[in-house]
Amino acid sequence: MTVEDDAADAALLARLRAMWETQDQVPAGLADRMVAAVAVEDLGREYALLTLVEQEGLAAVRGEADTATLQFSDGRTGIVLHISASDAGLRRVDGWVDGEALAIRLAQGDREWGAEVAAPGRFAFEGIPAGLSALRLVLRGPDGEPTEFRTPRFEV
Repeated sequence: MTVEDDAADAALLARLRAMWETQDQVPAGLADRMVAAVAVEDLGREYALLTLVEQEGLAAVRGEADTATLQFSDGRTGIVLHISASDAGLRRVDGWVDGEALAIRLAQGDREWGAEVAAPGRFAFEGIPAGLSALRLVLRGPDGEPTEFRTPRFEV
């Protein structure tokens, strides 16, 4: 290839680019929409973390020294957890979900526990040791397909 060939290729590519810019223009706002789509890709999980609410004031009213109420939401699904101490230093986690849950798992490191869902959206885990945990739910989406909801880690 010579310098003349490179110049001819550059001129041909410039004409080709001009033709495509005229015939098949980039939609207005496409770049901005793509930046926004990438920015919100994991927004559901971040929103769940931001809406984490711990209400320790309920413990004194109920007479239990070691309870917590947590709330998680991604804007479509809401979960409320009530964590209380049980015998032998273990914990009980009672929960309610406002979607149709197909499966619910509580994970703590390499250990996992499953829970059955009772109507209307109630579930419970018993005998859980204290430690950082996360909840994973498989829900039936509006289109009937399963969707996954994961909470950020929280202390049990």
